[in-house]
Amino acid sequence: MIISVSIENWMSFRDLTTFSMVADEEEARHKDRLAWLTQYQTGVLPVAAIYGGNASGKTHFVKALSFARKLIAKGTQPDSRIAVEPFRLDDSMGQKPSGFVFELLIDALIYEFSFAVTAKEVLEEKLVVINHQDGDGSGDERVLYHRKDGKIDFDPDFAEDAFLQFAFQGTRDNQLFLTNTVSQKVNNFRPVYDWFRNTLEVITSGSHFRSFEHFLDEAHPLYSTMSTMLAKLDTGIARLGEQNIALENISIPPELKAVVQEELEEGRTVRLPDGRCLVSRKSGELVAIKRVACHTKTDGTEALFDIQQESEGAQRVIDLLPAFMELSSTAARKVYVIDELDRSLHPLLTRQLLATWLTECSPETRSQLVFTTHDLLLMDKDLLRCDEIWLTERDASGTSSLASFSDYKEAHDDKNIRKSYLQGRLGGIPRILLADTLIAPDPARDSQEDH
Repeated sequence: MIISVSIENWMSFRDLTTFSMVADEEEARHKDRLAWLTQYQTGVLPVAAIYGGNASGKTHFVKALSFARKLIAKGTQPDSRIAVEPFRLDDSMGQKPSGFVFELLIDALIYEFSFAVTAKEVLEEKLVVINHQDGDGSGDERVLYHRKDGKIDFDPDFAEDAFLQFAFQGTRDNQLFLTNTVSQKVNNFRPVYDWFRNTLEVITSGSHFRSFEHFLDEAHPLYSTMSTMLAKLDTGIARLGEQNIALENISIPPELKAVVQEELEEGRTVRLPDGRCLVSRKSGELVAIKRVACHTKTDGTEALFDIQQESEGAQRVIDLLPAFMELSSTAARKVYVIDELDRSLHPLLTRQLLATWLTECSPETRSQLVFTTHDLLLMDKDLLRCDEIWLTERDASGTSSLASFSDYKEAHDDKNIRKSYLQGRLGGIPRILLADTLIAPDPARDSQEDH
């Protein structure tokens, strides 16, 4: 689970900005669904909705998480540039590193993983484990390693570990030590690496959900459940299906084909760029299938449609359902971060998906959903707590900031937080400076009308 994320000098976030999933102790609503961490005597939120005007920083925050995940899970190539995006409206920030701090619950422990990078190198990297929370609010912290200025210090338990020393010596300047330890088969810190690789799912606007492919297989235990849900959500789809396609009949760019042939692991599936076909490896062989939606004809038989022939809304539901189904699993440990959750969806449908999942959350829940949205129907205390609603805002200098509704006393007192938000009393709305008309004045036309 995400406990908190801090970013600095990343895209529109010039200054240090912190996003927290720790529950506000003063908020009384929906306490029964908070994840309770007994060891830390802390409640953690299962959900967070991020609102804000266009270009206020919502997507930039999601991209920060996506960047961190890729840097950790995939790493960098030798001599390649680290794909940082520092704040560009202040020339002095271009020479400063971009910083990231993650506090994460992994199994029963909280880890703090931080790093500071430029386009050329990793300047600092640190991994801390917080064993428990003391009564005074302080924690029993243990620094597992701290890399800085080309050197690294280890916890005393690791100081004599020759494998760790060897892994550090082989860590490139443009590479995270955490990533290199895993590539060198040193597993001391693997739980943190695995969290970014396997637990965190970041879905930027326009990208596809990686988990959908698993639900296409009719042998998947949740396949029938997904088909049932699609029918209940008024998509017109009776069930999902698949059609086998000869691999040679699919147009795949040569460079992508080479990657698929060499790197696709057994049992894994990839979606091709056109979104029409999936390629998986089964028993060592590459197999291609096409996604289809089955509709019921008037005579009771089935008509097959390509998924791309479905409406944008239906396609979006097909993408979203596997995420909500994974989140709802009692054993789930997934953290989904979704940009524009409500895109192409009817507001009632989005609300129902969210409400249904939240009713299943409990103190034992260890899955989370963080999403950006403009859907004001979700801004409702009957659905979300004040600390589960966040706002992004961009100031006159182009700098973005994040704030929780919980920071505003008015939000706690006001029953109609949606009205307060739209009136601008809580921030996070666009500053529209247009006149009453969008049509530019035409002096010649106006002169003719006067006569």
